[in-house]
Amino acid sequence: MTTITSADPARVRGSAPLLRTGLPAVALAGVATTTVAAAGRAAGISLDMAGEPIPVLGFGVLTVVFGLIGVALALALALALSRWSRHPRRTFVVTTLVLTLLSLVPDALADVAGSTRALLMTTHLVAASIIVPALARRLPPSNTTAGTATPAESELRSPAVHEATDLSERPPR
Repeated sequence: MTTITSADPARVRGSAPLLRTGLPAVALAGVATTTVAAAGRAAGISLDMAGEPIPVLGFGVLTVVFGLIGVALALALALALSRWSRHPRRTFVVTTLVLTLLSLVPDALADVAGSTRALLMTTHLVAASIIVPALARRLPPSNTTAGTATPAESELRSPAVHEATDLSERPPR
């Protein structure tokens, strides 16, 4: 029986490096969106939505909450891409770009002043501009083994393994 002692680093990165990068990025994004909201309010932009003011700290709290959900989704996506995509980093960035653009749709449709809409959209873009590149840097730029068997899977499919386990070919005891 053969034991594989190390994995191909281009294929398996694990979640620890993504978490070590993603969690501080989420915290930084929370601070950044709070700062953007505070600057917008100081510049006279209304933070009212449906007649209720959005608290400045609410921007940071919501950024952190949804940023953590985003990091969890990014972990699943990033780990899947690092296994099956030929270009995991590029695929991750394109996918998150599309998702970021989709996150702007509710802001675009909100019944708020144009300046408030622009501020809401800006906070989405600020958070994404911090979190997405931080996570993308942890993914391999290319993966020459995408879609192929892992070393363990390859070993199991090897003719040598099948020959050794074929009972008709074993020497008598």
